[in-house]
Amino acid sequence: MKTAGDLQRFYDNELLPVLTDLEKRRKAIFRNIVIAFAVVLFVAGAIGACSLRSQGSPTALIMIAVLGIMALVTIGMFLSKGFIRDFKISVIGRVAGYCDPNLSYLPESYVSRAEFESSTLFKQGIDRYRGEDLGSGQLGKTAVRFSEVHAEYKTTTRDSRGRTRTQWHTIFKGLFFIADFNKHFSGRTVVLPDTAERFFGRFGQTLQNMNLSRADLIKLEDPEFERQFVVYGTDQVESRYILSTSLMRRILEFQKEVDAPLHIAFVASQIYIAVSTRKNMFEPRIIKTILDIDLIQEYVEDLQFAMGMVEDLNLNTRIWSKA
Repeated sequence: MKTAGDLQRFYDNELLPVLTDLEKRRKAIFRNIVIAFAVVLFVAGAIGACSLRSQGSPTALIMIAVLGIMALVTIGMFLSKGFIRDFKISVIGRVAGYCDPNLSYLPESYVSRAEFESSTLFKQGIDRYRGEDLGSGQLGKTAVRFSEVHAEYKTTTRDSRGRTRTQWHTIFKGLFFIADFNKHFSGRTVVLPDTAERFFGRFGQTLQNMNLSRADLIKLEDPEFERQFVVYGTDQVESRYILSTSLMRRILEFQKEVDAPLHIAFVASQIYIAVSTRKNMFEPRIIKTILDIDLIQEYVEDLQFAMGMVEDLNLNTRIWSKA
């Protein structure tokens, strides 16, 4: 177990020299962003003033403001892109090694779309899929892969004037985790948040049974688990074998810890866990200094949260036939 002293020594000896160099780059980038902001503000103000003198419409002023904001965002992304990549490689890569020497970190990689879809956790077709911050390695006896992913679908509508409008909708955004499970199984078991029964009571159970896009509804003997989750599986016996009493207890405890929508699937002797979150992990600061051990502590906690799923769900236990 890492202590506060361990983190301080790691910060002083391994990170501080790297962070000091990166801090100089951060200050230069922030200075350039401020200059760009002043230039865009001046140009937008000048155009807006000309528009007002020529009795321009309010819509034109709004468009000028929107274009100015878009220009600033684009400039900021362009100026900081290389810095963010180098920060993640130099700092988060070292933090990953500090958390566990067997953990590798690739900032621009992520769990593939094929792996995401093979979980069968989300049935909506995907139109756009991206991610970042892939961690992988052998944690004890368990091989793991996890990253941030964002899956979306789009809808297109046409108004009375024939104008087309495309909207993007999130299917899932958060941390997606895959691990080798400690039991052999051939079927598929999916554990989903039970919003239907929570809101509609017994009628919610009827709605669960009517979910034609899923396999059979699995009824379990843990009332608290059934209030929080709904379970579908291709094999009633196998699903109950996987979801032992102790595992259901661990999942409930884990749900309380994450305090966010939790989706779990057991497919092809692997466990897939999707934790919804709006947080963008492992991103460096641009406005504030990065010479801050509390910032490093936050990165450590984010990695330990992902890695901790192995311990939280007791995945390293191999009391069954799986080696």
